[in-house]
Amino acid sequence: MSLNNRRRNFRSRSQKNNFRRRSGPIITNNATSVTSNGNVNFNRNGSMNNLHALEKAMQKFQQLAKDAQSNGDPVLAQNYFQHADHYLRRFNELSQRREVSEDQPQNSNKDRASSSN
Repeated sequence: MSLNNRRRNFRSRSQKNNFRRRSGPIITNNATSVTSNGNVNFNRNGSMNNLHALEKAMQKFQQLAKDAQSNGDPVLAQNYFQHADHYLRRFNELSQRREVSEDQPQNSNKDRASSSN
C-alpha cells in the first residue's frame, strides 16, 4: 500500500472540527447531544437506571478512592469518595423506587380481590 492510499483514509483537521461550528444542541436517536461549543454529552442508554451498573460504578469509585488515599493524595481520594457517594444515593433512590413499584401491583390485586367479595 502506498503512502498516498494510506493518507486518504484520514480526514484533514478542518473537516474533523466542522461539527464545532454548528449552532444549538443537536439531539439524535442514540441519546447524544452536541452543544454549540463542540462538547458531547452522552446519556448512556439506561445506565443510571440499572442497579447493577450503579453498584459497579459505586464500587469502582470506592476502590479508586482507597487507592488514592494509600498513595497519599487526599484531594483525589475525596473526589472519588464524592463520586461513590453520588452513585450510592442514586442506587438507594432507584432501589426504593423499585420496591414501591413492586408493592403497588400487589396492593392493587388485593384491592380487586376484596372489592369482588
